[in-house]
Amino acid sequence: MINFTVGPVQMEEEIRCIGAEEIPYFRTPEFSALMKENEALMAEFMKAGAGARTLFLTGSGTAAMEAAVMNLFTKKDRLLVVNGGSFGARFAKICRIHGIPHEEIRLESGKALRGEHLAPYAGAGFTGFLVNVHETSTGVYYDMELISRFCRENGLWLVVDAISSFLADDFRMEEWGVDLVLTGSQKALALPPGIGVLVLNERAVKRVQETEVESLYFDLKEYLKDGLRGQTPFTPAVSILIQMNRRLTSIVERGAAAKPGAASERKPAAERKSAAELGLAAEQRRIRELAEDFRSRIAGLPFEIVSEAMSAAETPLHPTGCDGAGNPVSAHRIFEILKDEYGIFICPNGGELADTVFRVGHIGNLTKEDNARLIEAFWDLQRRGLL
Repeated sequence: MINFTVGPVQMEEEIRCIGAEEIPYFRTPEFSALMKENEALMAEFMKAGAGARTLFLTGSGTAAMEAAVMNLFTKKDRLLVVNGGSFGARFAKICRIHGIPHEEIRLESGKALRGEHLAPYAGAGFTGFLVNVHETSTGVYYDMELISRFCRENGLWLVVDAISSFLADDFRMEEWGVDLVLTGSQKALALPPGIGVLVLNERAVKRVQETEVESLYFDLKEYLKDGLRGQTPFTPAVSILIQMNRRLTSIVERGAAAKPGAASERKPAAERKSAAELGLAAEQRRIRELAEDFRSRIAGLPFEIVSEAMSAAETPLHPTGCDGAGNPVSAHRIFEILKDEYGIFICPNGGELADTVFRVGHIGNLTKEDNARLIEAFWDLQRRGLL
């Protein structure tokens, strides 16, 4: 089986082996130290700046999305939500459920966010901005420079879902003035699903501490307090957090090994930041090269890329051919045939895009040889009159 979905993705063997081990008791100094390291590395990889805090929520990325909205905003706020697909619509639904006033910037499927979309909302009394920087359902990657400038000019709190773009694309939290960014364990982190990660800057931490939240599990004040000692207020997904530590530290170690004159032993703390930066850059380059390799190989196949601006995490494709009966090829049917007959998973869509768009992920433990196998399967489908 080869997994080209956008999550859960293929994991490295070392990470899978950790998941097979007995789960240790976690209210210990050893686990607290591991969690503090996870916190520091996540903030570093997000380029969060001094004073940032990282919180770990046992739940999906959607749990992190809801927790972010609940803890930073109230019914006194007025939010702008970029809705260019399923996950932008999810942010809007969270706002509706919690009675938070909001307006949606609705984009056509596959279309980029531009200045003219934002201009009508300038100076209009909004207090916050919610965006999925990579709208995973359509493959569109939004312009964070544009969004950052708009939010600064209008004094907006900026919350970013980077669930499918973290590690695949550069993220500059402090530079862009992002107050809270969130991600999930099952995307480019290449871990099992079950952990939502939230990174907050200093002013977001203060905001959380001042906001009254009508929830036990999603009140982030408790996570901030327990995080000071490297713990969570409730039982976390212990194994995934151990796997996360290995995944994050391995990125740092690869960066350290790439330094001129580097030895294999662990680097001292004073050198850790530069090793982390090198490791992060190497991971992003690996994913980007996989994406570029795949996109170069689809030339000649009856596919059309449907996104105006893409993340390195995935390639969204629309089949343009017809089957043997002269009917337009169904994207979902391609997904089914590859799964059942070739042992290859691509990422299907739901709703109105189910039959028109599928996505090929480039995150997780994939290689260019895997790309070649998928491309050969596509050519075989065409030879069979199915593409």
